[in-house]
Amino acid sequence: MEALADSAFAALPRSFTRLCEGVVFHVEDFPDEETMDEMSCETAFDLLGLFRGRGLTEGAHLAETGAEPNRVYLYRRPILDYWCEGEDTLGDIVIHVLVHEIGHHFGLSDEEMEAIERSVVR
Repeated sequence: MEALADSAFAALPRSFTRLCEGVVFHVEDFPDEETMDEMSCETAFDLLGLFRGRGLTEGAHLAETGAEPNRVYLYRRPILDYWCEGEDTLGDIVIHVLVHEIGHHFGLSDEEMEAIERSVVR
């Protein structure tokens, strides 16, 4: 999953990825209990990814000393489960989750995120 995420990130437009400096990416099997409660998840499979931190629209550039870095989590087992139940490729799903979660960092609209996904050369 880490290799897929790295490849997916590398395939995204440079104008998009260059703004991700300092964002830390994590692959976890599932979201933790606190995250599940916070996001009102019924099961551990409800969440494919999550952005945690302070987005650019919230003044991420004004981060204080000692503040945690912005993070994007990809949840491996829910992504795999979603892939098994659908028709999209695993790579396309990872790209979708990355763009969506990074999009939160930028404050992008759904339309803007969809345009970025369409621009990825597969």
